[in-house]
Amino acid sequence: MNKITEYLQEKVMPKANKISNERHLAALRDAMVLTIPFIIIGSIFLILASFPIPAYTEFLNQHQGIKDALLFPFNATFNIVALVATFGLGYRLAESYSVDPLASGCIALASYFLVTPRFSTTIDEVMVTGIDTNYFTSQGLFVGLLIAIVSTEVYRVVIQKNLTIKMPDGVPPTVAKSFTAVIPGFLVVLVVWAIRLLVENLTSFDSIHSVVRVMLEKPLTHLGTSLGGTIIVFLVINLLWCIGLHGSIIANSVMLPIWLQLTSANAASLASGEPVKNIVSAEFRYLIFVGGSGATLGLVIAMAFFAKSKQLKQLGRLSIGPGIFGINEPVLFGFPIVFNPIMWIPFLIMPIVTVLITYLSMQTGLVAKPIGVLPPGTTPPLISGYLMTGSLSGSVLQLLILVLSFAIYFPFFKLADMQKVKEELVASENLE
Repeated sequence: MNKITEYLQEKVMPKANKISNERHLAALRDAMVLTIPFIIIGSIFLILASFPIPAYTEFLNQHQGIKDALLFPFNATFNIVALVATFGLGYRLAESYSVDPLASGCIALASYFLVTPRFSTTIDEVMVTGIDTNYFTSQGLFVGLLIAIVSTEVYRVVIQKNLTIKMPDGVPPTVAKSFTAVIPGFLVVLVVWAIRLLVENLTSFDSIHSVVRVMLEKPLTHLGTSLGGTIIVFLVINLLWCIGLHGSIIANSVMLPIWLQLTSANAASLASGEPVKNIVSAEFRYLIFVGGSGATLGLVIAMAFFAKSKQLKQLGRLSIGPGIFGINEPVLFGFPIVFNPIMWIPFLIMPIVTVLITYLSMQTGLVAKPIGVLPPGTTPPLISGYLMTGSLSGSVLQLLILVLSFAIYFPFFKLADMQKVKEELVASENLE
């Protein structure tokens, strides 16, 4: 373990640091960190609204108003991460260029609304127009980050060319700053507006969101449920998470209909007394996602109980509750794993390892195959393993994945932990 850590520190870390300190990646990382409080708060209310105890779930189903009320804070925090990150990236990137970050963040957010499609519907014979709020969630995150980079780059070029309105010396600085942003902001809106019109009128796509969705989803449609295809699907899910895009949502939009058919087939076989046949089905993802995409619960345990850095220890303690219920956005964006090249290594190793172990152990009969039971995604590991396979072997499999997760993430966690400790020591010395 020490040799691995030393190798990573001497060979890999310098290159990874050089990449991660690049201006745009650093701004992306800071934008992701800005979303952490919203994600943690939202995670708490999501658990409260979907706690996997039958009696509690039945109570909420009978009192839909209570469940809806529990989801109000979730929608107001967790489900606006695309907006928060778009503003944050515009702010931080402009800050790195020493131009007005507040104006840049606001212009980036306005630009995102500009490219996000509207919908129209009729309610009581009245035409209502609005924006699909799904684009405010992580579903729109990647487009928001792209637009923030484009808008901020245009904004700072115009500012640096001095194409701004100059106010007299007697005008208050705040008022002068607002007028300084008029011409750059106008030009940003023109550029982003032109991009939208070009996409919608000169291509077969109806929005920039559709371009991203189709380009990412199309390769997944050619993948089946074989061992090789399954590894690729879950590797793609984690690759998308690496760049801040909700890989599960994108993969599910293509693969879930296929997976659900296989789940139904397994359930029908079980009901007729026949052996189940399908290994990869809708349940498979929950079996291998111990703690969320990338099986990050092992990393969370390492942070909570073995971190010397105050920041990582606190993040681990905050993340362990959501992680048990399969919600790992706090660690994905807080550690972070998103836009963090050094952590991409274990994060991309995990789906390969977990798919191989799960698939082969079921194929050889060591672990029972899924029986067509699909519990809520927030069901804790071990319990979910038992429910989905109808056997304790499912729980044992998830326990093995948890142990492997801890072992694979640990050397990379130690490397980050040592780095954080050094940063905290420097910060405390500066305060003195």
